[in-house]
Amino acid sequence: MASASRAAVPEDSVRTISPGRRGDKVVLVPTGDTLKAVTLKSTASPVRSVVASPRPVKGKAGREAARRRLQLLRVSQAEGAAEGAEDEEVEEEPLLLVPGEDEEEAQPLPPLCVSSMRAMWRDEKVALYCDQVLQGCKAEDADEAMSKYLSEKLKLKDKWLGVWKTNPELFFVKYEEASIPFVGILVEVTCKPRQSSSSCFKVTVSVAEPFSSNIANIPRDLVDEILEELEYSVPLLEVYPVEGQDADIHDIALALEVVRFFYDFLWRDWDDEESCENYTALIEERINLWCDIQDGTIPGPIAQRFKKTLEKYKNKRVELIEYQSNIKEDPSAAEAVECWKKYYEIVMLCGLLKMWEDLRLRVHGPFFPRILRRRKGKRDFGKTITHIVAKVMTTEMVKDLSSDTLLQQHDDLDLALDSCYSGDTVVIFPGEYQAANLALLTDDIIIRGVGKREEIMITSEPSHDSFVVSKADNVKLMHLSLIQQGTVDGIVVVESGHMTLENCILKCEGTGVCVLTGAALTITDSEITGAQGAGVELYPGSIAILERNEIHHCNNLRTSDSSKSNLGGINMKVLPAPKLKMTNNHIYNNNGYGISILQPTEQFFIVAEETFNKGAASGDKKDDTMLSKVMQNLNLEMNNNKIEANLKGDIRIVTN
Repeated sequence: MASASRAAVPEDSVRTISPGRRGDKVVLVPTGDTLKAVTLKSTASPVRSVVASPRPVKGKAGREAARRRLQLLRVSQAEGAAEGAEDEEVEEEPLLLVPGEDEEEAQPLPPLCVSSMRAMWRDEKVALYCDQVLQGCKAEDADEAMSKYLSEKLKLKDKWLGVWKTNPELFFVKYEEASIPFVGILVEVTCKPRQSSSSCFKVTVSVAEPFSSNIANIPRDLVDEILEELEYSVPLLEVYPVEGQDADIHDIALALEVVRFFYDFLWRDWDDEESCENYTALIEERINLWCDIQDGTIPGPIAQRFKKTLEKYKNKRVELIEYQSNIKEDPSAAEAVECWKKYYEIVMLCGLLKMWEDLRLRVHGPFFPRILRRRKGKRDFGKTITHIVAKVMTTEMVKDLSSDTLLQQHDDLDLALDSCYSGDTVVIFPGEYQAANLALLTDDIIIRGVGKREEIMITSEPSHDSFVVSKADNVKLMHLSLIQQGTVDGIVVVESGHMTLENCILKCEGTGVCVLTGAALTITDSEITGAQGAGVELYPGSIAILERNEIHHCNNLRTSDSSKSNLGGINMKVLPAPKLKMTNNHIYNNNGYGISILQPTEQFFIVAEETFNKGAASGDKKDDTMLSKVMQNLNLEMNNNKIEANLKGDIRIVTN
């Protein structure tokens, strides 16, 4: 579909130009029917000389192969360059070092138009795409709607100056990818009437004066040859208007950014293959997903995983199209099998992306599948073992244990957890540890630190999805510190059963403690700090007992969304209501409320005044009688808690 011909340069490539020398900034202004350059002293777009081998001009067949390669980012450069070259020794080609003596270096590229797209709020993006551009159209008509929108904007000006940014493989067969993220050339653009869908728009270009590029030593002759190969026609979405032109060009720059963003992030190749009653609602969900990634609502590591999955899906689809196009006659059995294999890879990736886009899955459950490991139960001979985690075990370490205790020493926490059966105890001595098996707790065990809790540090593995996850009937962690480093689930997730945290420090980097539906948690004498959302998240139907804890400096979300900024120390999601008992806790210095209660609208057991739900802030105009009734209906029991210095107030009922 349309996506197969999209620009190969990612949206943020504007900011990835390699640093280089400083020079004059070329500001381009239209004068009559021509566009002239005016040079001003200032900081120019970075430009640098590189070492690379220019691609030999290969005629029309080579040109078409090169255009296909533009659809793939980071594909095998050696294979792509060798295709179509008849037994050429690519490695022996002379390297491009500097232009000839009679050639001047390319001037720095002028600054690009800054699109207002990046400054739009979430609601503004939704209104732009759903109301102005798509206007309630179906998925199969989205291409036509985008084309119509872009065509109207292009009528504003038929000639303008821009930077053509394209894949280096079009120019070079041998280069360092890090040194040449893209090839940028200053061109004069001539727009033609619409020929095809917006993502396939072509424009006529010619090299503008002065000759400018992000690569100082790129030969002018090479650029001319490549453009001649392409018949001076390039994809419109690869051209970025430059500053210094009139206001109409800024409108064109915005329109191009709107179309790029749609095809890069909002459009899916399966959209027009599946029936969707409300396509604009689906686009709104994808915009919300993108905004959640940008503002940090979804932690960085999981956002990167989604982006990689989306990129992998696009690449696999292009691979399948290319593979099928290279089959000349009826496919052989091996070719048919390979096609099916590639197809099912795409289907699997498509399923993962659909799970991401379903807001219900992202809001009401963990991002990844729950624990699949089976419970071991007790040992056949009925005995329990105490596992000592230390490099060397001494008699001093076990002096407090009874004489009939069965001992097993491990120098690795992961091995100790893997050896556990229900009823076992893991004893950890001061040091720093990592253990993937903490995310797979299925048996009833005790994990206990010996010494100061600050000196027994268990850190998460940044590349892993989860840190501590339990579905055991009764598991206990005591006298230790959990330090989250980049994992995407909560620092502790209780999926089912009951978990106890006693005298622990939880230093969060992503989400805080999550107690899922039907699970139970007891936290005593512990400290929770640093969560991006709430320190403790109670899902509907969960149970929690909190005694003598400190919960502070939570809700570090980088968001302008007021509903998310309400989160703070503790967040309760109701219907069915969770049960929470709090005694002698200190909840302070959180960026949202000390306790937030998230309830759906029109819930039968809460009849809140409009001013309470919409107008009250930081505790203003609260009705104590109403709050007491709400707490009673929610099974919320609070005694002698100190809730203070939270940015938005102490307790708040938030309508979802």
